[in-house]
Amino acid sequence: MMNKSKYSVTLIQGDGIGPEVTESAVRVLEAAGASIDWDRQDIGVAAREKHGVLLPGSVLASIQKNGVALKGPVTTPNVEGYPSLNVTLRKSLDLYACIRPVKTLPGVKGLYEDINLVVVRENTEDLYAGVEHEVVPGIVQSVKVITRAASTRIARFAFEFAEARGRKLVTAVHKANIMKLSDGLFLECCREVAAEHPDIEYTEMIVDAACQHLVLHPERFNVLVMENLYGDIISDLTAGLVGGLGMVPGANFGENCAVFEPTHGSWPEAAGKGIANPTALILSSVMMMRHLGEMELAERIEGALRAAYMEGESLTPDQGGTASTGEFTDQVINCLPIGVA
Repeated sequence: MMNKSKYSVTLIQGDGIGPEVTESAVRVLEAAGASIDWDRQDIGVAAREKHGVLLPGSVLASIQKNGVALKGPVTTPNVEGYPSLNVTLRKSLDLYACIRPVKTLPGVKGLYEDINLVVVRENTEDLYAGVEHEVVPGIVQSVKVITRAASTRIARFAFEFAEARGRKLVTAVHKANIMKLSDGLFLECCREVAAEHPDIEYTEMIVDAACQHLVLHPERFNVLVMENLYGDIISDLTAGLVGGLGMVPGANFGENCAVFEPTHGSWPEAAGKGIANPTALILSSVMMMRHLGEMELAERIEGALRAAYMEGESLTPDQGGTASTGEFTDQVINCLPIGVA
């Protein structure tokens, strides 16, 4: 069963394990019948080797033109003068909402059996705005930026997301007991938006308490909305509940474009060894196809992925198996409905 619609999608392989997991996602999409014209672009180490810069302007132009991108993880040099590529990309395209669904897959050795929650993270400000300077030698100041506009926008996104998917609870995560002005403003905006959605229950929780309750009682959460830094930390914490970072997809949404990427990093030490788990990026591609309206195709891929885990014959090392990245991908493709692969 081939998909009739043809889509132009920017493909960013990234570096480290990026090319391997990206190739896996592309293979699964093509085997499932997706009709995609890939516009391949480089950022990070690969881009610097070819173009002398980490983020060529052609990458932003490609994403703006296509409106959709599938992106592997990238490495930012951990030295002064190299800002985070992920942050730069999100800010350049105003990808203000980061969505990370956290869901248990059958057969995966996570801590819980039935987790199904979503972390909604504001993507453009907070400490990640990168406003910092040296006051005097030995004293550095980082400025936390929180605005009414960005806080209201992410709160509205979270409630509309919950409403569209039949989710009935939104929890705002904060530290307003200490940061009374910045996090206080964020909560004020969340409360205003919550009042516009009376059919959805709204609660608030201090971030440290939220971390504890997520570990002890994750079933009590549904959609969580928060500022940038808390979202970065909590999305990793929740990934640990369902088997690790290799299991959790992600998407970044703006008004005019969306970039789909895994939660995990580039793991350069494992590059080329064929041991990376491509699940997170395959699930990110499932999110992308749903975004494009290809619901049936997305269900086929997710169903095949779940079947591969249920059979458990070709799992990657992070899930207790010995299969390579390619062998696991072959198993997912073999689990696609007959007549598709």
